Amino acid sequence: MTLPLFSPIVRSLAIASLAGTALVAGAFGPAAAQTGGSGKPPAAAAATSNKPQTVEQRINQLKTALKITADQETKWKAVADAMRQNAGMMDKLVQDKRAKAATMTAVDDLETYQDFTRAHLDGLKNLTSAFKSLYDSMPAEQKKNADQVFQAFGPSSKSPNQG
Repeated sequence: MTLPLFSPIVRSLAIASLAGTALVAGAFGPAAAQTGGSGKPPAAAAATSNKPQTVEQRINQLKTALKITADQETKWKAVADAMRQNAGMMDKLVQDKRAKAATMTAVDDLETYQDFTRAHLDGLKNLTSAFKSLYDSMPAEQKKNADQVFQAFGPSSKSPNQG
């Protein structure tokens, strides 16, 4: 008899975590922050965390990295609200998955993957819409900074020769 490496709940949470990390990492890694013990810039480490309790940290670090001004607060609030809503939705999906893990069938498991994927896509659409409004209002120098913040972390930030 072969024991599975991961239970269905652990596997689902791992996939959700990786998907969440991929979603957020591509969008919120800062360019010029110093690295901490994790090897990632502090804002990148917080942004890629899948812990709901860190959503306010992620919001604050991104706000700092993007150099949001007082005049941009209204548009920034929409971005922060989208981030909070996305974190809340993911937390709800994780809790739902945990509650029914013991009785899930293989089909239920696949449907749960769909739910996580749909939530990521919907969340990304909402976040992109809110961020576009903010980005469009930024002066050129701040846009350049935002571009660097978003490009500094994730698969595209490494050259093919880096590990």
